[in-house]
Amino acid sequence: MAEKRTLARPYAQAVFRLARERDELDCWGEWLRCFAAIAADAQMRLVLDNPRVEDDQLRAIFLDVTQAVTGTAPGERAAALLDTLIENRRLAILPEICALYESYRAEAEKVVQAEVIAAQPVSDAQRQAIADALAARLGCEVELTSRTDPALIGGAVVRAGDLVIDGSAKGHLERLTQALCQ
Repeated sequence: MAEKRTLARPYAQAVFRLARERDELDCWGEWLRCFAAIAADAQMRLVLDNPRVEDDQLRAIFLDVTQAVTGTAPGERAAALLDTLIENRRLAILPEICALYESYRAEAEKVVQAEVIAAQPVSDAQRQAIADALAARLGCEVELTSRTDPALIGGAVVRAGDLVIDGSAKGHLERLTQALCQ
């Protein structure tokens, strides 16, 4: 949702600046991923939406679960972020804050997350060739994941940020259909 993303942007920017200044990009990334998972959990949503749950109880839940999962107690600044989000009733945008933070981090580290979706499993050699070609095209390091989707019929689709390269048989057939129908 664009509205949630708009609300999340200032928080993500502030957290990213703080994390970079203090050389805590990894810690903050881990804490935010955990906070986002807690906020996105269906059962937790019931707790978040319950007006009888006190603010300090919400804070304790997030901090305790994060410490249990990550093995690291979130610092006072992470607790202050939670306090601000709780006070402003913005805990629901934690997944968007986390996603934006990760994109700022990847941009700063000159790393692009990419995905190849293929009709057949992609070998390690093919994955490395695709990653190398994307790195040359984008001028940065590429972290490539892959998955299969038999609905593509053949070929593959590569997604890296806003860049989408559709070399699938399904994509070719759809473009051919559109060209013939015009």
